[in-house]
Amino acid sequence: MGRSLELRSSRTAWATCETASPPKVFNKKISMCGGTCLWSQLLRRLKQENHLSPGSGGYSEPRSCHSTPSWDIFFRNTNAGAPPGTAYQSPLPLSRGSLAAVAHAQSLVEAQPNVDKLVEDHLAVQSLIRAYQVRGHHIAKLDPLGISCVNFDDAPVTVSSNVDLAVFKERLRMLTVGGFYGLDESDLDKVFHLPTTTFIGGQESALPLREIIRRLEMAYCQHIGVEFMFINDLEQCQWIRQKFETPGIMQFTNEEKRTLLARLVRSTRFEEFLQRKWSSEKRFGLEGCEVLIPALKTIIDKSSENGVDYVIMGMPHRYGRLNVLANVIRKELEQIFCQFDSKLEAADEGSGDVKYHLGMYHRRINRVTDRNITLSLVANPSHLEAADPVVMGKTKAEQFYCGDTEGKKVMSILLHGDAAFAGQGIVYETFHLSDLPSYTTHGTVHVVVNNQIGFTTDPRMARSSPYPTDVARVVNAPIFHVNSDDPEAVMYVCKVAAEWRSTFHKDVVVDLVCYRRNGHNEMDEPMFTQPLMYKQIRKQKPVLQKYAELLVSQGVVNQPEYEEEISKYDKICEEAFARSKDEKILHIKHWLDSPWPGFFTLDGQPRSMSCPSTGLTEDILTHIGNVASSVPVENFTIHGGLSRILKTRGEMVKNRTVDWALAEYMAFGSLLKEGIHIRLSGQDVERGTFSHRHHVLHDQNVDKRTCIPMNHLWPNQAPYTVCNSSLSEYGVLGFELGFAMASPNALVLWEAQFGDFHNTAQCIIDQFICPGQAKWVRQNGIVLLLPHGMEGMGPEHSSARPERFLQMCNDDPDVLPDLQEANFDINQLYDCNWVVVNCSTPGNFFHVLRRQILLPFRKPLIIFTPKSLLRHPEARSSFDEMLPGTHFQRVIPEDGPAAQNPENVKRLLFCTGKVYYDLTRERKARDMVGQVAITRIEQLSPFPFDLLLKEVQKYPNAELAWCQEEHKNQGYYDYVKPRLRTTISRAKPVWYAGRDPAAAPATGNKKTHLTELQRLLDTAFDLDVFKNLS
Repeated sequence: MGRSLELRSSRTAWATCETASPPKVFNKKISMCGGTCLWSQLLRRLKQENHLSPGSGGYSEPRSCHSTPSWDIFFRNTNAGAPPGTAYQSPLPLSRGSLAAVAHAQSLVEAQPNVDKLVEDHLAVQSLIRAYQVRGHHIAKLDPLGISCVNFDDAPVTVSSNVDLAVFKERLRMLTVGGFYGLDESDLDKVFHLPTTTFIGGQESALPLREIIRRLEMAYCQHIGVEFMFINDLEQCQWIRQKFETPGIMQFTNEEKRTLLARLVRSTRFEEFLQRKWSSEKRFGLEGCEVLIPALKTIIDKSSENGVDYVIMGMPHRYGRLNVLANVIRKELEQIFCQFDSKLEAADEGSGDVKYHLGMYHRRINRVTDRNITLSLVANPSHLEAADPVVMGKTKAEQFYCGDTEGKKVMSILLHGDAAFAGQGIVYETFHLSDLPSYTTHGTVHVVVNNQIGFTTDPRMARSSPYPTDVARVVNAPIFHVNSDDPEAVMYVCKVAAEWRSTFHKDVVVDLVCYRRNGHNEMDEPMFTQPLMYKQIRKQKPVLQKYAELLVSQGVVNQPEYEEEISKYDKICEEAFARSKDEKILHIKHWLDSPWPGFFTLDGQPRSMSCPSTGLTEDILTHIGNVASSVPVENFTIHGGLSRILKTRGEMVKNRTVDWALAEYMAFGSLLKEGIHIRLSGQDVERGTFSHRHHVLHDQNVDKRTCIPMNHLWPNQAPYTVCNSSLSEYGVLGFELGFAMASPNALVLWEAQFGDFHNTAQCIIDQFICPGQAKWVRQNGIVLLLPHGMEGMGPEHSSARPERFLQMCNDDPDVLPDLQEANFDINQLYDCNWVVVNCSTPGNFFHVLRRQILLPFRKPLIIFTPKSLLRHPEARSSFDEMLPGTHFQRVIPEDGPAAQNPENVKRLLFCTGKVYYDLTRERKARDMVGQVAITRIEQLSPFPFDLLLKEVQKYPNAELAWCQEEHKNQGYYDYVKPRLRTTISRAKPVWYAGRDPAAAPATGNKKTHLTELQRLLDTAFDLDVFKNLS
């Protein structure tokens, strides 16, 4: 019997444990489930009776199961309802004197029901329970339209107190993947002991099968579908089971129901008010998912109750963004309504943005918890999900600045659409940041507005997975699907989601299965593409009406009270509408999502329009250099190669010179001394892609022991964060942009592994960094470090695409600014949308990093950083270039023999970056140092008109040429040429010396690369090459 029991039951024994496959060795299964399940108890009994060989790891063939009367007593007591712990009674000791008793007992056992059947039935019940836990959501009644796109079961079964097995037979067969494990009608009233992996019993440890099925149906197959059994943590699974299986746990007081009704009234009537007043305006309303507003407020209420005082939200422009601003963030209604006025004048500089893209920041009292709470809705573009990592970064920063190391005070909520959640890769990238040490925000609540359609595309065409939320499974985030036409189920799920985040500090997803009453927008006709769906939607009773009728029938409210609630909110809207007519000017700054108190004046202006010297005293430079060339921790063994690097650094400090890595170290170290937090992030930034930085030292003898010398510079310095990122550009750059939003008193830098790879983050650059201030009056000082240079490394390791950044600069190439204006250079910086530089010396790199913080305002800074110059013997700067009184040089003029006799100069070459060193080498080789002057443009945008005019005037007899190593249709030429021509009033042509136009950024052939380089150098120094072109 023992062998047959093993074979017949092995496929069901796994049901009580957390693994996804049946056990091969039962002894191992006992340890995995903690020895608490019925299977484990049975095995312990078997061991005691020598039916399981301790050394074999499996069953030995027993002499006879019926030879032990204790089995009879165990199963009889178990089926009678005794707890397993008391059902077992020790067998009689076997001795010669008891053989008669044994024979008598065996005859009694043979008269009992078949033990095999009893064991298998218990295991079958446990398998059934687990099947509901794993697959119950497949047949839950989630779709308010009843036309579920997740076609698991076309006919959900209505559960009642009288469970008819004939009705359930087919669905149970599907739930249990192929069979009901032998249970039949006669077993419905049989009592089964419940495993510890379920809470359906409440205070009871055993239930009839009929009641087990009924309770499982109520827990997993009604309006809530719970996906969680993929989570590989037993405590978390048990926590979720307890929240959804415990009988009667989803109860609401009458006061809570009235609050829910009032919130639904506001959500619904707000959309109806907008529709009445502006029926032909796009607003991307919430009709069909009005329950979203009370859902969000429930998450915020519960989180506030758990200690959260700052919630940062991100959401798309769809799904009732204006409703969220009005009824969750509490933006003044008149400020929203006036946005619909086409005569409203813009008061702020820049383009502004449409009303459903704007953000908001508001601090108020949470009425449910009576605690202060700050709410911030981050401004976003129409690019769905692009704001996800930005919200994460801002949340991380706010946690960092308030010392919230566990996410107990600051949290984030992200709203998503079903099509975008499944379709946009940035969702996956953001999820994979969720548990990384330098990126975790200790749990985000994701709310998916699942209206079962993407613009005009059906789910079956929009995703390959059953649910739009399946991407969340990769990080073990539980997923709670809920029918949005059941507001109480929605509220309960949202409470559980907030509690999950508070308890485990991990992500969680709430999937609001709803519908979209209108088209993609209010002007769109959805019947073109979804006729049957929209016929059903036209028949659908609004959720407010449904819930109001339910509460009236329950006696929670009466009809006059309900109508009074509606009238009260309608009056609020009408009064706000009347006030909105008094608004004549639109202030985008009133929609700011990340204010910086104290940084600007009260009216939002810089406190000055000057920048102090970015130089440092020699003592500070020497101190930082000494720390950078040492290991400030005792008994710390570093790599031999790194020892040589540190020794070289020390020698440079003694010689009062710096290379690129040391210049960066001194810029960072000095800002840390001044209380400026620095965060450097990106792929491999700790060491540096080119093994030049080494900001994190690793002990060669102790695993995971590291040292960051930068954090050992000063007694009360600001912290320095340097962190290797995941292999993501889009997600990580968005994260760092969000981090930089939180405070102006931090230097936040993102470094690409190679500048070529930034284009996978193009959305963040194009939609946030470049136009962010113009659209949202939101300054940001993020720094992009983009390694760039044509060095024969092929098309994907050569170009950071400077032409793209320069094309997006907002200065006019045909207008010469007023060069006599006071603080001309600072005003230029203030007016630009971002700063683009390509430094040719470590000293200038040092200055531009420090200037980024010492400026009285913030602008994004794009730096094309070198590769070969990191170790170039001529790319060194003296301490003298970094002392007090020195500044960043926007232009580095010629300082050699050509500058001594400018009248003799035949050609003035303008260039930027690394090509300068190729040009000086070639000029020296040709002995043309007196005939050709070379001027470096270090700051490309804003364009240094004033300094370049002086350079041109200095060399009256020189022809002008722009030289670059990039191809002609790339690089800087198309940006520089018209501005140089404007500078000189188009008095002379500006010639080109460089590579020919090409589709690819660089060749992959080394010989071709060198040939192209020599050709551009020949052009640059052939004084007759342009004569026939004039």
